[in-house]
Amino acid sequence: MLASLLALLTVFTIWTNARPYTLSSSIELDATPDEVWRVLTDLPAYDEWNPFIVSADGTVERDATLHLVMRDETGDTTFTPTVLVAEAGKELRWIGRIGPGWIFDGEHRFLIEPLGKRRVKLTQSENFSGVVVPFYRGTLNANTLPQFSAMNQALADRIAALRAS
Repeated sequence: MLASLLALLTVFTIWTNARPYTLSSSIELDATPDEVWRVLTDLPAYDEWNPFIVSADGTVERDATLHLVMRDETGDTTFTPTVLVAEAGKELRWIGRIGPGWIFDGEHRFLIEPLGKRRVKLTQSENFSGVVVPFYRGTLNANTLPQFSAMNQALADRIAALRAS
C-alpha cells in the first residue's frame, strides 16, 4: 500500500513538473525594443509605475538574484528569482521557486518582438510547474493574469511619460 502511494505521488510530481500551467498577456507598444528594455531593467523605478511588481532590486544579468515584491488581489509576495536570460532589447527571463524546486516554480518571461520601426509586441508570460500548481490554477488565472495586463499597460504609459518629459 505504501509503495503504491509513493509510486502515485512520484508520477503526480513528474506530471506536474512536465506539464507547466502558462499565463500570458501581450500588448503592442509604440516604442523601440531599447525603450521597452530600459523601462523593464530600471528596477529601482518600479515603485513609481508598476502595479504588479511594486518593488524590485538587483542586477539584470544572467545568474543574478533579483529581489521582487509582487502584488495581486491576495496581497504582497516577496520572491528572490534567479535571472536565466537577460538579452537587451529582446528577452528577460527569471525563475522563482517555492521549496526545493518541484513544489511551485514560476519561470517568468518578457519577450520583446519588433513589429516595425517604432512598434513592438511585448509578451509577458509565466510557466508554473510543481505539485501544488494544479490546486492554484484558478487563483493564478483570477489574480495573477490581470496583473500581467495591468503591468503591460503601465509599461506603455511609462514609456509615453518618459518620452513626453
